[in-house]
Amino acid sequence: MAIIEASNISKSFGSLQVLKGITVSIQPGEIVTIVGASGAGKTTFLQITGTLLKPSGGDVVINRTRVGNLKDKDLARFRNKHIGFVFQFHHLLPEFTALENVCIPAFIAGTSRTEAMKRSREILEFLALGHRLDHKPHELSGGEQQRVAVARALVNNPDVVLADEPSGNLDSHNKKELHELFFTLRNKYNQTFVIVTHDKDLAGMSDRTITMHDGLLVG
Repeated sequence: MAIIEASNISKSFGSLQVLKGITVSIQPGEIVTIVGASGAGKTTFLQITGTLLKPSGGDVVINRTRVGNLKDKDLARFRNKHIGFVFQFHHLLPEFTALENVCIPAFIAGTSRTEAMKRSREILEFLALGHRLDHKPHELSGGEQQRVAVARALVNNPDVVLADEPSGNLDSHNKKELHELFFTLRNKYNQTFVIVTHDKDLAGMSDRTITMHDGLLVG
């Protein structure tokens, strides 16, 4: 059974129609990349899939839940528990340590402090950041900051991780490490990743590539 079913998704902003009927099915444990020129609608589709935007038409079902039927509070709770996000800019809170940043989604979910710290520490150690737990973002390299952001996305053991140009702000070495990390995480946690990217190497590594053009799927 698919972990994500997006059916006939459309989205308009005023008179501008950005998505024109997108239908996609994504299986558990799949790493899917979404490619296409700037303005094709990739990020809009990812935001709708992640429940950050409401579609103008169509339905999104995640792990058998039709998210369009959820009220705002229930939707926020569902998003926190079932969806992890990684962005091009890591959005770490500068006043908190790496460990504290990773804990935040778990605290929001109501996880006890002891359990949240334990889970966050385990993930950071798995990502080779065990020696950086107490460092604040400005004390970390760009690659380390992005790995902290990945750990934060994983802390609630979500059904799917959505990533928007996650390596777009990294040098070639850190980019390669991040790309390989996605596959390591998939193998360890059976994690599902949907990744918007312009990076041809990452698209070539993925299980499947979806190409968008002018709000439509092509190919």
